[in-house]
Amino acid sequence: MSSPPRNRSLPTRQLAVGLAGYCAFINLYSPQSILPLLSQEFGATAAEVSTIITVSTLAVAATAPFTGTVADVLGRKRVIVAAMFALTVPTLMVGLSTSLSGLIFWRVVQGLLLPPIFAVTVAYIGDEWPAREATTAAGIYSSGSSLGGFSGRLVTGVVADLVGWRAGFMTLAGITLAGAVAVACLLPHERRFVRSEGLIASGRQMLSHLRNRQLLATYAVGFGVLFNFISTFTYVSFHLAAPPYDLSAGWLGALFVVYLTGSVLTPWIGWAVGRFGRRRFMIAIIALWMLGIALTLSPWLTLIVVGLALGAGCGLICQAVSTSHVTTTARAGRSSAVGLYVTSFYVGGSFGAALGGVAWTVGRWPACVAMVVAMLVVMSAIVQFAWARATPSTSGPTRSQRPPDQVGLDATSSGP
Repeated sequence: MSSPPRNRSLPTRQLAVGLAGYCAFINLYSPQSILPLLSQEFGATAAEVSTIITVSTLAVAATAPFTGTVADVLGRKRVIVAAMFALTVPTLMVGLSTSLSGLIFWRVVQGLLLPPIFAVTVAYIGDEWPAREATTAAGIYSSGSSLGGFSGRLVTGVVADLVGWRAGFMTLAGITLAGAVAVACLLPHERRFVRSEGLIASGRQMLSHLRNRQLLATYAVGFGVLFNFISTFTYVSFHLAAPPYDLSAGWLGALFVVYLTGSVLTPWIGWAVGRFGRRRFMIAIIALWMLGIALTLSPWLTLIVVGLALGAGCGLICQAVSTSHVTTTARAGRSSAVGLYVTSFYVGGSFGAALGGVAWTVGRWPACVAMVVAMLVVMSAIVQFAWARATPSTSGPTRSQRPPDQVGLDATSSGP
């Protein structure tokens, strides 16, 4: 097979994968900054309105393991572009919904259409870029995804303050449509596409992964990562929208700038894991995460923001380390191994939204914090007792040393 042309088209291809990640994650968590507004709009409790987060992450979890197989049959670009165009419809309909049940339905449809974008884009990177260029492409994809996750919350919050929350989702639909057109024009058709062996082979690989204790332990950690993210950033919006803070939707959206701390810290992960060892480093990061969530109990807004920033940074680091642990643990079928990790990850997010609603009903924000701390303790115990012991020098290859498929798969760490 011939390699992609090494010419000025390289920046356009990189821009295309960055836009794909951006448009996927600008939609997934966009309602978080306006949940208090939606609660008032529909006369729903915090637990009830948070269902719009729960159902979308469950939909992602349900389709993520099988998306790659479908793309292996139909082709990468075709699936990515079709899903991006289709995504504009439910995004628009979310803004036009007149009931909470209607909004929930269209959020499910959104969730079903997201894995064909972000998961297949990761596979495209692994297939189409040479090893020495794949790291850069994966980094651009991850940056686009992180920026999209922040922008979605910010846009809906700011537009809700200025015009109304419905206009916020219509704006996202317009951005997604523009992104779909750009990706359709800029992303070349795949040149190294090889059709899959089929669903039966993929199913066998998944069953073998589920018998691997190391992978099961890592899936459990992934479950906890998004559990904590969703329960924290869903219900802190209700906490800060109430007295004495009384933050508007726009300010709640701006608060998600703390997510960008991960973009600053994640380039150092490979060095830190090599220096301290995966288990030791992970446990230290979880301890810092506990400190961050504890700071959010402070009555001072500045300390709350610092705590959220610390938690966001530590959570993104945990996600990156866990994902790379999957790719180094799975000796074969890495795509399906990461697919199962993604499923566990998003199921954890759904549970975080649902159980966070219970905690909020019982004891407001302090109860939510206690629940997150309990999950962090469980995650730490799993890492300590279930992850394989390894010396720093044998804790796994660094990002630059991994094969192209592993480098690309690490880009899924931008999920939160």
